[in-house]
This record gives sequence, C-alpha cells and structure tokens, in this order.
Amino acid sequence: MAGNSRLEKLGTLFSRVTNLIRIGLPKKPPLWYDVYAAFPPLREPLYRAPPRYYREVKDVVPNILYPEDAVRAKFYEVYQSGPRPFQLLQPNFKSTCQRFVEEFDKLKKKGQIKEENLFEETGRLLLTQGIILRRRTAVNVTLKAGKPAETAFRMTLPDTLKMLRKRKQVHEEQQLESAEGKKENPLSS
Repeated sequence: MAGNSRLEKLGTLFSRVTNLIRIGLPKKPPLWYDVYAAFPPLREPLYRAPPRYYREVKDVVPNILYPEDAVRAKFYEVYQSGPRPFQLLQPNFKSTCQRFVEEFDKLKKKGQIKEENLFEETGRLLLTQGIILRRRTAVNVTLKAGKPAETAFRMTLPDTLKMLRKRKQVHEEQQLESAEGKKENPLSS
C-alpha cells in the first residue's frame, strides 16, 4: 500500500480511500475496499507522467504577407501615420493608409501608369480628393518586385542643422538685399 503525502501530486484510489478511512470521513468503507485489501494487485497502479522530450520545435506557421503590405510599409515610411488619427469608435472608418492602399490598387488594376510612378500618382490622386499627405523626409518611393525600396537618404540631425543654417543664411542675405534696394530707391514701395 502506497502512502499519500502532500509532496506527491497523485495517489491511487486505494491510497486516497485509506487515508479518508483513517481520519474517519466515510462511515463505512466502499464494497470493493476489503476485496482490494485482501487481494492487492501484483503491481501498484501508479500514474507516471510521460517523459518529456525536449527537441527543437519548428515554427510551422508561415509569415503571412499580402501584396498590399509592401504598399502599407512604404506609406508609413514616407508619410508616417497620415494627417488624421485613427477613429476606432467608428466601425466604417478608413484610415488614410487604407484609402491610399485602395487607390493604389485601383490605379494598378487600370494598368495605365508605370509601376515606378504608381506610388507618386496615388499620392497626387489623394491630394485631388482633399487628403493632404506630408512627407517625413525625402525618400525614393519606387517599389521593386513588390518590396519597399531602400530610401535614397534620410536626414540625420547634423544634416538637418546644416540645412537650417544655410536657409537662415540665405534668408538673411535676401533681407539685406531687399533693405539695400529700399535705401537706394525709397519711392518704389
């Protein structure tokens, strides 16, 4: 007869009933208890957890990529999230990106525009519909073989500061030239 302690997770039915009888819970033992005690099995029926085999599990779920995912990725790379926030409470709301993808697909199905110019033309079409898209930085917007192309350049902070200094310098020069022009000819205003 196997003892059942708190350390053991599982015990046989016989060991559990034995412990219950010992503490006096059932008033009389079940009918099968005396027979089992008189003729115990040759081998105690114990539950053994199956052995765990640790092996490398292969990921059987393939990456799911749709053709419009390349367009979406390029949209977010060029325009970020668009001019308007998402309206999650409206069930029929279409984000700017979704509208862009739909228009891109329509233009692509028509087949009148070259693949390289399709992204730019879609942006122009949305502009005519009143949706203003603002670019993050100057990027190359062509799609190659259904994949987003690498950006031509991305402006870093030092490049941006140089550009701003140059613009400021050009602006100051233009102001000086206009001020000198007014001093030479004060009546031409």
